[in-house]
Amino acid sequence: MTSNYQIPVDHGTDNSLQLLMEGYHYIPNRCRKYNTKIFETHILGGQKAICIQGKEAAEIFYDNERFQRKGAAPPRIQKSLFGVNAVQTMDGKAHQHRKKLFMSLMTPERIQLLKEITEQQWDIAIDKWENMDGRIELFTETEEMMTRIACQWAGVPLRASELTARASDLGALIDAFGAVGPRHWHGRIARPRIEAWIMNVIDQVRNGNLKPPEDTPLHAFSWHRDLNGNLLSTNMAAVELINIIRPIVAIGRYITFGALALHDYPETKEKLQEDDGTYSQMFVQEVRRYYPFGPFLGARVKKDFTWNGHAFKQGTMVLLDIYGTNHDPELWDNPDRFYPERFYNWEGSPFDFIPQGGGDYHMGHRCAGEWVTIEVMKTSLDIMAKKLAYSVPDQNLEFSMVRMPSIPKSRFIIENVRRI
Repeated sequence: MTSNYQIPVDHGTDNSLQLLMEGYHYIPNRCRKYNTKIFETHILGGQKAICIQGKEAAEIFYDNERFQRKGAAPPRIQKSLFGVNAVQTMDGKAHQHRKKLFMSLMTPERIQLLKEITEQQWDIAIDKWENMDGRIELFTETEEMMTRIACQWAGVPLRASELTARASDLGALIDAFGAVGPRHWHGRIARPRIEAWIMNVIDQVRNGNLKPPEDTPLHAFSWHRDLNGNLLSTNMAAVELINIIRPIVAIGRYITFGALALHDYPETKEKLQEDDGTYSQMFVQEVRRYYPFGPFLGARVKKDFTWNGHAFKQGTMVLLDIYGTNHDPELWDNPDRFYPERFYNWEGSPFDFIPQGGGDYHMGHRCAGEWVTIEVMKTSLDIMAKKLAYSVPDQNLEFSMVRMPSIPKSRFIIENVRRI
């Protein structure tokens, strides 16, 4: 197809401020305004970017022959969320080799162990909450719980005295995404502290002072070798191990939104209580689809090609609209309605439902920990529905569509907690 189609342009020399002011709605707003799935804008210092939305867009975006991740993640994201030169920034055989390591940790046995650890940590948390006076901020508590779960599953020692500080730093990495000002700098400052902690742990493994089980992420990353047969540097091994721990900590945000759904849609709680396992899966998927988490993902054009009549030039930045695709009325009936049953007959396309990216797990850049997210959410929200009684006092449960990542403003306060 020749390129005669002039795609809509969001005019302005640098629309970064507008992006920050509209947040998750920046790309969807323009797709509706221009009646399109593709438009051009300028962000990050006036850099040209092509924004795309929808299932077909995701299929193109995850074509490794057309797109690469090298040069796509801005330094501000690498120095907070991902870590410098992490797996998310790699391409080709090097990426496949590193991704294979991540995927090797997602065995049924390891996932089952993670579920068991999650159940144990919820039991501990409920005992603690029952004996607490006053209100409990669920988001903060679940981030700390997820930190304990992540470290225990990964084989990383974590003293009780350092839990709050480690959870706070890991949470800061997550909260820095899409942020400017203090939230971004909290993440930037937290990153070297977290890396120093994990590097020290890896050094202990390599010098023989710490012997984690061989099936743990700590063992795997400590002794992983690159394509040339060299051990990863201590820093690089730490960066990638953090990329196992941090996403599990981020599940605390999804659990908080899940608790909000149980509160706002009480009929879902009743269905979970009567569930044989089917509804739990649908409920978790709808939480991941409905509530704002990742706004968009970026890549760069690997070689010239044409799509939808537009010529994509090598090196151009392209942003795939994650939130907008998960709310695309062409893909989802009544997308702004919270309705878990929509997943009853869902066929599981890797391109229409992309809360943690799309495409193939092994060969592409889809999040290796997506199964982890789903199973930890199912275990956690089942416990909240079936084993936990609590009151939800008056509070501000609204969540911003501008703040990225979003979270209920009150962080979801509960009180009068008791075990069922």
